[in-house]
Amino acid sequence: MSNFDHDDFVRNAIRVLGKRLLAIQELYAEDAVLNDPQASVRGSAAISEAVSTLLSSLPPDFAFTATSPAIGHHGLGRLQWRGGPSDGPAVVTGTDIAQIEAGRIQWLHVFIDPVTG
Repeated sequence: MSNFDHDDFVRNAIRVLGKRLLAIQELYAEDAVLNDPQASVRGSAAISEAVSTLLSSLPPDFAFTATSPAIGHHGLGRLQWRGGPSDGPAVVTGTDIAQIEAGRIQWLHVFIDPVTG
């Protein structure tokens, strides 16, 4: 990721949550892997299904937003984010770590921060 761009990284993440399958096919390598705490899936259809399952479990006003600029170098990128009601406090925070190869995401690891309090 020699030309790492925070805005592109955030736009791409938002697009995946929107027009999922088309965006996934454009942004991810054909054999890309998504690893989150609950599952590991490979390929566009499986990644789209995992995102669909996540979104269907959330309230309609739930939104994910970046909490700091994405950073990256040497083919890796990191995006810290929060999730919660669009007009309310965060109920979950985390970090996505992506490996980029040939301009596409090869794998994405999703880390959910432990709940404190």
